[in-house]
Amino acid sequence: MRNWRSLVILTLALTLGLSLALAGCGQSPTAPAAPNTPATTSQPAPSPAPADPVLKSIKETGVFKVGTDATFAPFEYMENGQRTGFDIELVTEIAKLLGAKQVEWVDLDFKGLIPGLLAKRFDMAASAIYITDDRKKVVDFSDSYYPGGLVIMVRKDNTAIKGPEDLAGKKVGVQTGTKSVKFLQDNYPTVKLVEVEKNADMFMSVETGRADAVVTGKPAAKLYAQTHPDVKVLDKQLTVEEYGFAIRKENAALTKAVNQALKTVKDNGTYKKLEQKWFEGKK
Repeated sequence: MRNWRSLVILTLALTLGLSLALAGCGQSPTAPAAPNTPATTSQPAPSPAPADPVLKSIKETGVFKVGTDATFAPFEYMENGQRTGFDIELVTEIAKLLGAKQVEWVDLDFKGLIPGLLAKRFDMAASAIYITDDRKKVVDFSDSYYPGGLVIMVRKDNTAIKGPEDLAGKKVGVQTGTKSVKFLQDNYPTVKLVEVEKNADMFMSVETGRADAVVTGKPAAKLYAQTHPDVKVLDKQLTVEEYGFAIRKENAALTKAVNQALKTVKDNGTYKKLEQKWFEGKK
């Protein structure tokens, strides 16, 4: 009996030892799962900036809307019922480069051009507009497309006005809403302004004697004097300034596109041909 019990005890001991041995040489316990970590996700690509609504409209309709006061030769004026002039032809070339098939002109008095632009009646104003700090507060401008400045025009037989210093106390014709008005008010306060709505009426004012002189942009004055031998433009200018196309501030992409188109027409010789046509190569 003792031997049988010893055999049972020995068998149990061997079984227990084998189990422990097997446990010791088995696979390691599974390591605890690593704490959850957020999956790496790439940031979404920024959405492309919305296309400029004007450029988008040009692409969809083929039309570029431009405001002008077609009374200021040689930049823009009417001839045989059609708009013509340096600005008209230059804008037409720029419009083609923007992808437009036609320019839809909107006619307004000069003083209404910037308000009309801001009211979205058209997309750009092209009317021999001087680039000024005051105007730049409310609209953006293209790069300068022509150098200008204010000059004095008088009757050819006028010997009393030989330069800017002789304007004091004189009657001077100006177009309402133009830079000439504020310039004379600020710099020649004793001048008696003769304000008219249309450029043609302004020039006529000096020919008829209603005004002693006219203060206006150099290109227009030079052109008028070429065909009206009874008037002359004085050599000494009042200012030297630049013309630009006015564009709403919200349409920065349009401004950039217009500047690129302007550069292209200058690089390819188109601008030079227009300059020679309308200003006879003179500046």
